[in-house]
Amino acid sequence: MMQRAVLILSRGTSRHTIKHTNPLQLASVSQFHSTTTTNDLPSMHGTTILCVRKNGKVCMIGDGQVSMGNMVVKPNAKKIRRFYPKNVGSEKKESSKGGDDTPKKGGTIVGFAGSTADAFTLLERLEGKLDEHPGQLARSCVELAKGWRTDKYLRRLEASLLVADENVSLEITGNGDVLESHDSVLGVGSGSAFAIAAARALQDIDHLNAEEVARKAMEIASDMCVFTNKNFMIETMDVIEKEEDTTEKTGEETPDGESEK
Repeated sequence: MMQRAVLILSRGTSRHTIKHTNPLQLASVSQFHSTTTTNDLPSMHGTTILCVRKNGKVCMIGDGQVSMGNMVVKPNAKKIRRFYPKNVGSEKKESSKGGDDTPKKGGTIVGFAGSTADAFTLLERLEGKLDEHPGQLARSCVELAKGWRTDKYLRRLEASLLVADENVSLEITGNGDVLESHDSVLGVGSGSAFAIAAARALQDIDHLNAEEVARKAMEIASDMCVFTNKNFMIETMDVIEKEEDTTEKTGEETPDGESEK
């Protein structure tokens, strides 16, 4: 009886241990590997694009890192473009042929974060909307957002856009949102939260212009976000300031040549 009891006890303990060891044996080794943490991260775009407006200037800056999972594919990608209307394209080419080295002015600055193919598809759509509605950036962005949201093919595109011209800076998302910042700072990408927070803190320093604020904010973001490097690409533009009517101050001229004060 004693030997039988020991045998039954040993069988019971072996079954008990098998029940505890089976889940470990069936578990994948990748669960304990460090690279799986990248799959658990939120679906954010691995880059940082920042736009700052201050003291008559608008500056858009972006990093150059291209990441694929936990690997850096390219360190110097160009994620910022400048568009010009078709009616000034010929003038721009003629000036470049003449050897004029004046800096680029006007146009529309666009920065993107996300899949490269998806971003360029949206850039082509936006360029078409700007040609249809020249000088109306807000309307062009709204039309793009409507198509992005309603079209069954475009709605699958994974990218975010920052758009700026002399008058306004806007953010376009795949949810059909066209957002304008209340404090002249916009950002998209994985490090955008760090860059926006730093830019808002630096906006109060009077002697810093838009480019200096954007550069310092991006340096902070690149130190905190592993998907952002320090190969910055910068595009700047002058902001159009509304001029007051001088006739209200000096008086309007009458048909007789006299001015009414």
